[in-house]
Amino acid sequence: MPRQRGPAPSAAPPVARTRCAPRLWRLLPTPTGTPFTFAYAALLAMTSLVASFADPSLVHALQQGSSTDVAHLVGAPGAVLVASALWIAGGVASPYVLGFLLVLTALERRVGALRAAGVFLLGHLPATLATEVPVGLAVLTGYLPVTSLHRLDYGISFGVAAVTGALAGLVGPWPRWMLLGLFGGMVAADLIEYADPMTDWGHLAALAIGVGIWPLVRRWDRTLAPAAPGG
Repeated sequence: MPRQRGPAPSAAPPVARTRCAPRLWRLLPTPTGTPFTFAYAALLAMTSLVASFADPSLVHALQQGSSTDVAHLVGAPGAVLVASALWIAGGVASPYVLGFLLVLTALERRVGALRAAGVFLLGHLPATLATEVPVGLAVLTGYLPVTSLHRLDYGISFGVAAVTGALAGLVGPWPRWMLLGLFGGMVAADLIEYADPMTDWGHLAALAIGVGIWPLVRRWDRTLAPAAPGG
């Protein structure tokens, strides 16, 4: 008898696509998954373009008007505390830009947009006051000159420090100590250099604020509903 044909051999199962690329994309902000970080990053990109291409005298005037120095804090505290967070000290080459994108994205995915914004502000506002109030007192006592009341002070680094500290409480032990060690080492190096000690102490204060709210962000993380797929 002729040999009967069997069923056609089934096609080899398709190779599962790696999930590496989607996971890498989740490290960066998206309009739907992390709206606060995405919108804030877009705003910072615009002010960075202004800082790079506008007339230098105009840029200096805008940044001076946004500075959280003692004189501005006494006259219009609310306005300058917000405006100072619209500029990146050091421009887009600052290491805080990459830190901003990665840690704020990660925190927002864990706790939501409003809570991530709250953590950022919780670092930015108190740490700013903690660095400027001593300057004002030092001027009053004659330890610093009156010109110190108008020192240029703006940027996102205090907020990034607080978000880094808070995020460290939501990850495993090894990532936690890597985060804290990298940021703490960078600040320690700046303190040793002693170029801007008040700002460097402000970074440590903001990082401590983030660490101090671990119980709060952990409770938020446990109660937050899972994000929708593809967000």
